[in-house]
Amino acid sequence: MLVAGAGGGFDVYAGLPLALALRAAGKEVTLANLSFADLYGLDPDVWVGPDVAAVRPDTEARGDYFPERTLARWLDLHGMPSTVYAFNRAGVQPLRAAYRALIAHLGGVDAILLVDGGTDILMTGDEPGLGTPEEDMASLAAVNGMPEIEQRLVSCLGFGVDAFHGVNHSLVLENLAALERDGAYLGALSLPRESREGALYLDAVAHAQAETPTHPSIVNGSVAAAVRGDFGDVRFTDRTRDSELFVNPLMAVYFTVDAVGLAERNLYLPQLEQTVLTRQISFVIEGFREGVPRQRPPRMFPH
Repeated sequence: MLVAGAGGGFDVYAGLPLALALRAAGKEVTLANLSFADLYGLDPDVWVGPDVAAVRPDTEARGDYFPERTLARWLDLHGMPSTVYAFNRAGVQPLRAAYRALIAHLGGVDAILLVDGGTDILMTGDEPGLGTPEEDMASLAAVNGMPEIEQRLVSCLGFGVDAFHGVNHSLVLENLAALERDGAYLGALSLPRESREGALYLDAVAHAQAETPTHPSIVNGSVAAAVRGDFGDVRFTDRTRDSELFVNPLMAVYFTVDAVGLAERNLYLPQLEQTVLTRQISFVIEGFREGVPRQRPPRMFPH
C-alpha cells in the first residue's frame, strides 16, 4: 500500500497510525507526502522520478522545515523503514506522473490511501467555505485518474480543524451522508490513546513539534490533544494565539471514503485535469466559485 499525505505540510503524519496498523497486519506500506519543503535544493541522487524524491533521515536540505525528513528521522529512531517519499507541489498532470514514477520505482502497489489532516478534501465546491483545497484536489484528481490501481481510498483525520479556514462541518456530515447514499462512504474508526498506534502517533507528533519549533503542525497538534482526551481551547503552539480552538473527541476519528466516489461528487474536479501548476488550480477554483449560482447555506449543529 501507498499511504500518502494529500494536502501537504504534515498530512502524512495523519496517515501514520493507519500505516503502523497495516504493517502490524503484515502489509507492505510505503509513506509519501505532497511536500511544502524546498525540494529543488536536494541532491540529484534522491530523485526516483520526475517530481518525487526519496527522503531519508540524513537527507540534506535548506532550512529546518522538512516534515518528510522529520518523519524519516522518527521512523529511524524506532527501527522502522525510514524512507518517506516527497512529491513536489504541482498541478494534476505532473503530480499523477510523479505517482506513477514512484509506483514503478516500488515495483507496483495494490492500493493508494490518500490521507487528509482535516476534512476539507470532502468539500464538493458549492459550500460557503472550501478550506485550503488546492493541494488536496491536486492529489485527489491525480489519483482518480489512475484506474490501473483498483483500490483508491481517502481517509480524513481531524474533524473540526478546518473551521479556521471557513469549513462548515455540518456540511461535511451532509457530504458524508451523500457518499453513503452513493455507496462510497466506508465508515469511521477511532484512534485510541492506549493503542500502540495511538501511543506512537503521540510520540511522533511530539518529536515533530520539537524538531520544528517555529512551525509545528496545528492539525496534528489538535488531533494529538484529542487523542490525549483534552477538550476545548487547548494551547500547544503560539501559532494559534489569535484563534480559539475546539479540540474534541471527533478530531481523533478517521472517516474513510472511496476516492473515485468522492471525485465523482466534486463539482469542479474535471476542470483541473490539464493543470500543470498549483496556481492554475487556484485560478480554476476561483473561476468555478464565481459561476456557482447558489451556495449551500452553512448550518449550525442542532444539538
